[in-house]
Amino acid sequence: MESAWDSTKAFVSGSNVTLSGAQEVPPVTTSASGSGTITVKDDKSVSGSVTTTGVAATAAHIHIGAAGRNGSVIVPLTKSSDGNTWSVPAGAKLTDAQYDAYKAGNLYVNVHSAAHKRGEERGQLKP
Repeated sequence: MESAWDSTKAFVSGSNVTLSGAQEVPPVTTSASGSGTITVKDDKSVSGSVTTTGVAATAAHIHIGAAGRNGSVIVPLTKSSDGNTWSVPAGAKLTDAQYDAYKAGNLYVNVHSAAHKRGEERGQLKP
């Protein structure tokens, strides 16, 4: 986790995220892995990406939900041309409730595949 004050004195929180099947609910046995950084600013704007390996991913999202619980999609991620990197679309913003959930550690990245439609690998975002 990395936090810094930018030049406009806005608090910026970057969450390094590591994805694994063990974090899925229920856990998934997979050789897939992933990592990346998702940044949330105090204006609730979101940016960043995750890169996956060992998975033919069909979709990836940021969901709202505490560790050990599944939740709703709040930010769909966009697949890059390399097929392994998923990025937050430009202009993505959290609602007040979603931002509060982020600050409480209750957002996660989930990567889905045809074999595991509910999610093959997951990583909790920690502010």
